[in-house]
Amino acid sequence: MGSRKTIIAGGVKIGGGSPITVQSMATTKTSDVRETAAQINRLAGLGCDIVRVAVPDMAAADAIGEIKKLIKIPLVADIHFDHKLAIRAAEAGADKLRINPGNIGGGDNVRAVSDICKKKGIPIRIGVNGGSIKKELIAKHGGITPEAMCESAIEHIRMLNMFDFDDICVSVKASSVPLTINAYRLLSAQTGYPLHLGVTEAGTEYLGIVKSSVGIGCLLADNVGDTIRVSLTAPPESEIAAGVAILRSLGLRKGYELISCPTCGRCGIDLIPIANEVEQRLEALCLDITVAVMGCAVNGPGEASRADYGIAGGDGEGVIFRKGAIYKKAPMDSLIKELFLMIESEEVSI
Repeated sequence: MGSRKTIIAGGVKIGGGSPITVQSMATTKTSDVRETAAQINRLAGLGCDIVRVAVPDMAAADAIGEIKKLIKIPLVADIHFDHKLAIRAAEAGADKLRINPGNIGGGDNVRAVSDICKKKGIPIRIGVNGGSIKKELIAKHGGITPEAMCESAIEHIRMLNMFDFDDICVSVKASSVPLTINAYRLLSAQTGYPLHLGVTEAGTEYLGIVKSSVGIGCLLADNVGDTIRVSLTAPPESEIAAGVAILRSLGLRKGYELISCPTCGRCGIDLIPIANEVEQRLEALCLDITVAVMGCAVNGPGEASRADYGIAGGDGEGVIFRKGAIYKKAPMDSLIKELFLMIESEEVSI
């Protein structure tokens, strides 16, 4: 990641070893300025670093300037087919454009878009999807393959380079996880531009999070990728929660980690609601700590010894522990309360 080119979208760095950013896309009508800005601000509060909006018409392009007055994170304009929309969005103040140079109408149109972006200092993401590759490339490579996707991306990069534009980010997304992983690995070896990761059309919330976590997680673990979007058929808030969780699981973003045992026949308490409540309370605290919720008061503290804090349930009474050592005992009905009293006294007051 560190050897890649750095681009800047609205003050946020992408690539060059910068922290991995989390993106999503607004689901509102972009022309509805207040509703769109309100949704974006909710996403920003959950950890969204960069947000994209659809620009299907001039009303949406014109709204970008007004939306930007009401938000604090970079705004990306998503353009398809009409280069005039890209130009208008750039003039209105978009911090970045997402286009497919091959579908905006030829060299003169690509030049016009690249010229306004150079003038405004706006980077462009080349977005290649498995379903939008030229028939010639599909025939050449015998189908929608990693090679076909990468050649498509390289063609589009060259189109922008022809007009002396180099402020580029690239994505090669597919709905197939193996195809996505292999395409990004291949592209990473062929270019030094920052890579926007994602599994496109991944599905509904549960399946989409699984597919995105596997695809994005495998690539990030191999140091491939500079910014991510978890694409879900679900509210964008779910995309941000999943994206942040992926980064935290790999140690790429600070935040809490919850350790909880999967339960078994030895568990004498109803652990699932306890773990859920602890997780909800940790979300509200925004602390960089590890907390364990274990079902066995005998073995729990030892099994979760790497946790900063934790609780382990028992028959009517549980234990609270710190760094693997028992701190105190407490009745089960006050165990969570006592845990957070300790956490807040030691962490929040710092």
